[in-house]
Amino acid sequence: MRKNRILCEGAIYHVSSKVNREEHIFKQDEFKDLFLKIIKKAKKKYKFSIYNFVVMDNHYHLIIKPLKNENLSRIMQWILSVFSIYYNKINKLKGHTWIGRFFSKIINGFKQFLDTFKYISNNPVKANLVQYAKDYKYSGLYHLLNKIFDIIDFKI
Repeated sequence: MRKNRILCEGAIYHVSSKVNREEHIFKQDEFKDLFLKIIKKAKKKYKFSIYNFVVMDNHYHLIIKPLKNENLSRIMQWILSVFSIYYNKINKLKGHTWIGRFFSKIINGFKQFLDTFKYISNNPVKANLVQYAKDYKYSGLYHLLNKIFDIIDFKI
């Protein structure tokens, strides 16, 4: 029996999912772009804020806050299922895109928020995709520093 997801009105979450069979479906920028496009569509359908994100070759991370009367599970189910539908159609595939349920953890306090923000931002550096986190195009840090606010919801 699976554990119930901890959901709390007004909470900020660290959310992540890995691709099924650990395939590198996001290796092509086309699919990273598709994932971000679907997040933008979700923002028109649901009310939520994203404070950081990264799309890696075989997984993603988000710092996300569902707004009043929204549900994290409903938002993520829509994003992940719509991406899977498009991805499978483009590649003439059937079946699961993601390994099981998405991971979610409530972020408690500013220090944990900063630690999670840094962890997410540094994923591309740890994976040797870029030398500096600020240079990775498929990250919230890149969007934030380049004043691209179609996904990220807070400004510096």
